[in-house]
Amino acid sequence: MKKLFLDTNIIVDLIADRKPFSKYAIQIFQKAELKEIELFTSSHSIATTHYLLKKYLAEKELREVLYNLLDYVTVVAVDVDILKKGLRSNHKDFEDSIQILCASSIEKVDCIVTRNTKDFKTSEIPAFNPDEILSI
Repeated sequence: MKKLFLDTNIIVDLIADRKPFSKYAIQIFQKAELKEIELFTSSHSIATTHYLLKKYLAEKELREVLYNLLDYVTVVAVDVDILKKGLRSNHKDFEDSIQILCASSIEKVDCIVTRNTKDFKTSEIPAFNPDEILSI
C-alpha cells in the first residue's frame, strides 16, 4: 500500500472545497477510505489548516471536520527534534523543512503530495502534485 504524506494545501483544498484542486484531494481521500493508500500529515498541518480556515467556517464545524479527518490521516507530531533539525537544515523554507522531516520519519513513505512541488526540490522524498499521484 502506498504511503502518502500530505502537505497542508491538500487538506485545505479538501475542507475549503477550493476548485479545481479539491477534486484531486477528494479522490485521494476516497482512496484512503477504501484502504487503497495510507495518508499521513504533520501536526503542524492540522493546526495551520485550522488557522487558515477559521475565517471561513464556524469554529464548531471546523473542529468537527478536522476531528473526522483524523480517521483517515495518521498525524506525525512535530517535536523538538524535528524543529531543531529543521532549523539546521539546508532547506530554504523552515516550514517546508518541517514537512520534509515529518515525512522522512515515516517508514517506507512513497512521496509528499503538494501543489507546491517546487518548494520540495531539495527533499530526498519525491514530491508530486495531487493529479500526478492519482495517475501513478
